[in-house]
Amino acid sequence: MGAVESTEGEREPLLVPSQPATNTQPGLSRVYGRRWFVLTMFSLLGFMQGLVWNTWGPIQISAKHVFEFSSTDIAVLVMWGPVGYLPWLLFMSLMDKKGLRASLLLSAFFMVLGAALRSVPLKDLYYRRWMIHGGQLLNGLAGPTIMSAGPLLSTTWFAPDQRATATAIASLIGYLGSACAFLIGPLAVPAPNGTVGSTVYWNQNHIRDRIQFVLYAEVGMIAALFVAVLFYFPSRPPVPPSVAAASQRLSYRSSICRLLSNMRFLMVALAYSVPTGVIAGWAGVLDMILTPAKVSQVDAGWIGFWSIVGGCVFGVAMARFADYIRGMLKLILVLMFAGASLAATWFTLTCLTRLTHLPSTTATLYTSCILVGIFINSSVPIFLELFIETVYPVPEGITCGVVTFLSNLFTGLLLFCLTFYFTGNSNSKCCFDTL
Repeated sequence: MGAVESTEGEREPLLVPSQPATNTQPGLSRVYGRRWFVLTMFSLLGFMQGLVWNTWGPIQISAKHVFEFSSTDIAVLVMWGPVGYLPWLLFMSLMDKKGLRASLLLSAFFMVLGAALRSVPLKDLYYRRWMIHGGQLLNGLAGPTIMSAGPLLSTTWFAPDQRATATAIASLIGYLGSACAFLIGPLAVPAPNGTVGSTVYWNQNHIRDRIQFVLYAEVGMIAALFVAVLFYFPSRPPVPPSVAAASQRLSYRSSICRLLSNMRFLMVALAYSVPTGVIAGWAGVLDMILTPAKVSQVDAGWIGFWSIVGGCVFGVAMARFADYIRGMLKLILVLMFAGASLAATWFTLTCLTRLTHLPSTTATLYTSCILVGIFINSSVPIFLELFIETVYPVPEGITCGVVTFLSNLFTGLLLFCLTFYFTGNSNSKCCFDTL
């Protein structure tokens, strides 16, 4: 019985795979030590972007004294961060088509240019204020990439058992930068004489010099990071760290359409964007909020610092825990939001001491504010991981770009309302009149 050699057509499979095969074999995956350098550079840029964004809120009394800012100006300076997020679709498209390196270089360039504009020592206060506003807007334009590319970086460079931790570090480091602004600003820039907590007389020239020193230091650090990213920041490793990183994703247009038509995703995005957006805007003007409660500029800075730092530390710890237990993300978020609701209620009742007769002390303000920040900010990396699992195979950068845009939208709405509140509120006027 002679065997007949099969033809080429007979050797073709009967069932063709539904998706085209990728160039990378599923079995070939590798993690590189340089992934920590890439994460560090990205995180440092996020740190500086948050630091620059929150420059003026913690030193609002000193800034009013030197540059003749109003309370509305301070709120608008913070609001430039969410406004800079409006062209987020362009940045997401650039990230999807050209990779993370091109998008990050453009964002870093905006940060350098914005920090340089703020530090130009013009004597004309009218033009100086406009330069500061322009610098804050340029720094806000770096937000779409800095705030949404963390999960993309972690998926591209890190193994699955390290992905949640890397996402937490990349996404929370910007919060740490804004937290350090609460610490650096009041400690480096003294409050004017006659304000709460001021026991030493500082003239206007000394306060201006200290503010200028902070601005110069920030532009120097951002310029150094821009040069480092320019010399070395690859978009992806030579070999992907996992099968998920090598798999084919949806196109940019298909991803946007799928996200906007996915009701489950939109519900989770709303649950993420409302609390995180409100707490971000609230933290940006925390000093002005606590001023009527006779809280000094330094004390308000410490409250803001510990509330955000606590959220960052707790968030990284919870993300590390989530790396080992992947099925409890929803339960973790429910517990975090329950704690945030209780802490926010405590803070509100403490501020309404005339109605509730609860003691309003420094300890209660510290504790309630810090707990709110811890519970809300620590939920960010858990939410981002939940988004990625919900809408796969939509690219991580596009997914997080949509949700961070919604978060910035609620931040902008809060600050927009506060501009009218500060304009008509006699308390904010009295704070300015006492200078």
